[in-house]
Amino acid sequence: MKAIVIYAHGGAEQMKLETRFADPVAGEGDVVVRVRATSLNYHDVFTRRGMPGIRLDFPIIMGLDVAGEIDEVGPGVAGWRRGDRVLVDPINRVEGGLLGETTHGGLAERCRVRAHQLLRIPDGVTFEQAAALPVAFGTAHRMMTTIGQVQAGEHVLVLGASGGVGACCVLLAKLAGAEVVACASSAAKMERLRALGADHVVNYTEQDFVKAVHQLYGKPHRRRFDGGVDLVVNFTGGETWVPSMRALRRGGRLVTCGATAGYDPKTDIRFIWTFELNIRGSTGWTREDLQALLALVASGRMQIPVDRVFPLEQAAEALRLIEDREVIGKVMVTP
Repeated sequence: MKAIVIYAHGGAEQMKLETRFADPVAGEGDVVVRVRATSLNYHDVFTRRGMPGIRLDFPIIMGLDVAGEIDEVGPGVAGWRRGDRVLVDPINRVEGGLLGETTHGGLAERCRVRAHQLLRIPDGVTFEQAAALPVAFGTAHRMMTTIGQVQAGEHVLVLGASGGVGACCVLLAKLAGAEVVACASSAAKMERLRALGADHVVNYTEQDFVKAVHQLYGKPHRRRFDGGVDLVVNFTGGETWVPSMRALRRGGRLVTCGATAGYDPKTDIRFIWTFELNIRGSTGWTREDLQALLALVASGRMQIPVDRVFPLEQAAEALRLIEDREVIGKVMVTP
């Protein structure tokens, strides 16, 4: 089969197109999925580059998010048959492991997964829509609903809003009835965020986002609960971490699920207790998050922002767009 394979960590040159890679075979409890769509994530950039503490058994096929049709059903699998339209939960919640990292992923024509990782794609949901959901949208759903507990009437600031996670946070905040301030780095991204429903947009390369929040809602007060925003979504870390706190009202919530711009910013904890801030971490997603998202898409309440769709042969270019932050929403590969 055709597949994008990496044999070592490094840059885009490590993503090799193989035309005769060994086809997967379904073992006990497995199914083989004919991949119709896989969406790329910044996690794939980390996988290709290499991450401290995580060792891969090369060669490996990247790609966490996979949607397609069952092509082969292994022994001991019940409830599934050839031709079923399925979304794969990338996390193996029984034996452990992660698709595209510890087992071969979706940048290939076929992919072997455990049957217990499957979710059925509802009628009316496309493969591209389904494949966009797990890593980015699943993470955003848990962060915004279970952890962030966004509510109607609240003011929400989303940093990095033009990427997959950020765009979904904007959508979910609007679905909850919140007012959204979305941050991006270009006029084109800002316009797309307006189209997604953002009430206010800020170009953080030209304007201090904290000052923008204060202009909209006033400065936070130590003795009152007005001024600032109720919720800040920050998964970049780095230089944005401390300013994010200064955008919050007293008692406000800062939620994070990552640190793409740096994990060890200097923080004055006196500011946290003075304004009684809530710092909340969120990691990953649950199957319930994915089921909820599939239902939102099937009902038409959520539209998936897809930036571009690439053939398998151009997967390296697709990942470059994510690495260089040139996307608005999701980037798809259709083997």
